[in-house]
Amino acid sequence: MSNYVFVIDSDRQPCNPIHPAQARLLLSQKKAAVLRCYPFTILLKEKVENVEIKPLTIKIDPGSKVTGLALVSEENVIWGAELTHRSQQIKSDLESRRAIRRSRRNRKTRYRPARFLNRKRQKRWLAPSLQHRVETTLTWVKKLIRYCPVTDIVQELVRFDLQKIENPEISGIEYQQGELPGYEVREYLLQKWSRQCTYCGTKNTPLQIEHIHPKSKGGTNRISNLCIACESCNTSKGTHDIKDFLSGKQNLLKQILSQAKTPLKDAAAVNSTRWALFNALKATGLSVSTGSGGQTKFNRTRLNILKSHWLDAACVGKVESLKVLTKQPLLLKAMGHGTRQRCRVNRFGFPVGHAPKAKFFQGFQTGDIVKAAIPKGKFSGHYVGRIAIRFRPSFVLQLPNSKFDVHPKYLIPVQKHDGFSYSF
Repeated sequence: MSNYVFVIDSDRQPCNPIHPAQARLLLSQKKAAVLRCYPFTILLKEKVENVEIKPLTIKIDPGSKVTGLALVSEENVIWGAELTHRSQQIKSDLESRRAIRRSRRNRKTRYRPARFLNRKRQKRWLAPSLQHRVETTLTWVKKLIRYCPVTDIVQELVRFDLQKIENPEISGIEYQQGELPGYEVREYLLQKWSRQCTYCGTKNTPLQIEHIHPKSKGGTNRISNLCIACESCNTSKGTHDIKDFLSGKQNLLKQILSQAKTPLKDAAAVNSTRWALFNALKATGLSVSTGSGGQTKFNRTRLNILKSHWLDAACVGKVESLKVLTKQPLLLKAMGHGTRQRCRVNRFGFPVGHAPKAKFFQGFQTGDIVKAAIPKGKFSGHYVGRIAIRFRPSFVLQLPNSKFDVHPKYLIPVQKHDGFSYSF
């Protein structure tokens, strides 16, 4: 069953969401028009009076990579969504920009050092990749408030004990000693990996510190992500995933992964953003309450509900009973709003192209969702998808499993780009 449909009256005020069958009936009788496709919203053409508005509650399960959203009416879950963040992409872009600026500074200004004392961070500052999680979640809360009669917000306010995750038996003064009391990192790694290459077992050769999960793919400098390797193995592995590098040595792969521990980056991100999100939600003026992660799990287990991000969100807070009226959540993915960078560079930082200043061409921009009616040719037919524009009459139409070029004269706009991609 699909999500319920949002309804806006002729005065542009939100009404009670309705079943998709009722929405189809109103559209076929021409009593309503489509206002927005994602999330699907209809606009009533005639004024409706004496309608009892049922209050809705937005429930949020914040996550590091995916945030679950659910709309609950009394005890009924009528709408769900899973919002995928782009935090790692933001981090990678900032690191790339930093490297390019450093390279340009060294080439153009005779090795002038980077400035550092003339900028002050504001209070409660968050890194851009963390602030993004707060702002994209708040964006969708505001969208739901605009299209639904929302009166309450419930957020899962979870705090992870990172040292408890690392060592379940930790207690007392051990909390103050860190991961390696009395050790240097290199000496610790040499003892941990028996002073031999982790991958080939070579001894009595110079060994280098190696990241098991590559830094270029989000790996960290935590001790659990470090090993030692000879120069040959370190060079051969490069930025490859360890599962690909050791695809023919499953026993060795299993042994290495058993010694490496689960990274704490995701738990730390949730810890850092929980109060920022809570304060942002309070600024909406609605009633905001919280629930714990343990309470969410208890509710989900007691009600025998499958685990997923949006159903976890529905179980946040005080829940006596729950009836799930939808089984197809809207899958949202943050895509950004393009880039201001005019000079395109290669992986070494050298210029390779120039981007036009304009973002639109013939009324379209990258990210628009369109209908394509192609009358003839290899790709003749009707399609709905996301486009990427070029500054010539040949756009790229992106479908779930393929993409091809299409002339803009065959395109009809469905929804303008708003920074997200949509799927089910």
